[in-house]
Amino acid sequence: MHKYLARLALAVAACAVAHTVSASALLDVEIVARSDGRVLPSWRHQGRLWVAGNPGEAYAVRLVNRSPGRVLAVLSVDGVNAVSGETAAALQSGYVLSAGRSAEVRGWRKSLDEVAQFTFTRLSDSYAARTGRPDNVGVIGVALFREAPMPGVWRQDAPAVGRSKSAASANEAAGAAAPQARDEVARAPAESERLGTGHGAREHDPTRYTEFRRASAGPAETIAIYYDSYQNLLARGIVPREPRYSAPHPDPFPGRFVPDPQG
Repeated sequence: MHKYLARLALAVAACAVAHTVSASALLDVEIVARSDGRVLPSWRHQGRLWVAGNPGEAYAVRLVNRSPGRVLAVLSVDGVNAVSGETAAALQSGYVLSAGRSAEVRGWRKSLDEVAQFTFTRLSDSYAARTGRPDNVGVIGVALFREAPMPGVWRQDAPAVGRSKSAASANEAAGAAAPQARDEVARAPAESERLGTGHGAREHDPTRYTEFRRASAGPAETIAIYYDSYQNLLARGIVPREPRYSAPHPDPFPGRFVPDPQG
């Protein structure tokens, strides 16, 4: 039986479905701005789900278990396991959530007591790029597993989420903050360097171990959420441009009479 780190759920209330970025039969996933708690705006484009992040802003990944039993959510950020720092694979460390519970994953796991904040930053300053793995920057993934039944054993689960025992310490990479860039004009702006997730300030976030046995060798569901700056999403046509309206019948001589002079 595999052991996984676990902590009490940070938010036991279910998240409102109206604001859910990615919803499935088992799990809802939201990307949340740490500054004010808002769910980041999202768009669907060519079969992919995209969210817009602000350079320099800290964020969290909110997970909501919609299933009647415990689940294991293996979280990948930019192709890196958020618990162990390994190049992500579905059968690695994850979060264990009890039925109906939710939790916010706020950063890279550094120890049983601390995480380093997830922060939006330039791709070149992302944790993945600064540890030699830039190829998958710009996507947040969750591989979800149901729990295998335990015959003859009844156990009441505490409201918890979990992370793997293999929480290896990873190389630190400070993400450089950039000013927010959002072009409101109708013309699409030029695309700038893509966003990644940096290795931000450390914060207290205690955790503990729990036990979890997967019901299957592969995930029951896999969720992918892609992200970039609003400016880049607009430039790439992922965010619809604001329409520019014109009169139905343009008039070549809109002025009618001579106006009065000024003063």
